[in-house]
Amino acid sequence: MNRNSSSYRRILIMVAALWTATIAVSSCANKLKSIDADKISDAPTQVVLDMDAAQTENGKVQMRLKAARMERYEDGKDCSREIFPEGFRVLAYNEDGLLETRIVSDQALHTMDGDKEQWSAYGNVVINNYIKGEKIETDTLYWDREKKMIYTDCYVRLSSPQGFMQGYGMESDERARNAQLLRPFDSYGIVSDDSTGNGYVDTVNFIGPNFKR
Repeated sequence: MNRNSSSYRRILIMVAALWTATIAVSSCANKLKSIDADKISDAPTQVVLDMDAAQTENGKVQMRLKAARMERYEDGKDCSREIFPEGFRVLAYNEDGLLETRIVSDQALHTMDGDKEQWSAYGNVVINNYIKGEKIETDTLYWDREKKMIYTDCYVRLSSPQGFMQGYGMESDERARNAQLLRPFDSYGIVSDDSTGNGYVDTVNFIGPNFKR
């Protein structure tokens, strides 16, 4: 009986150990599955490297977007995010096909929520209008594609052949042709004795000064 009892006791211990190990393995497997599911939900559904997208109208390029990396995330039905972690460049061309406007930033975000669309640029945002010779600098910029306008509530610096302006808040058309500072301060103009024009030379499109007639 003692020998049988010892054997029976050993069998119970082995079964208990095996059952405990099975539970532990099962628990770890469930935890791994949970972690993997979390990683999958946080992972982008699409990654595009060296992105170069163009918007055309009647065979002419209107705008071009370039980015080193774009990550797309699906946040539900009709909801998505496109993140540009390394920033982007937006190039806009005028009716004659000349490069008119360039927008660059450290980071950018494009969101879609049903019919609502929002473009945002963050960090060292620089807007150049090469036709007018204007340069706008700010930290954050929003683009309303439907209204075809860009705007910000942040601090803005605007340099042009006519002078320098700074202030808070800015609104303009999407090509920065008529940028207006909402709350300017400490700005100054440049007085020129040149009666032939503003003397600005567009070195991007190789256009000389705008002479008066």
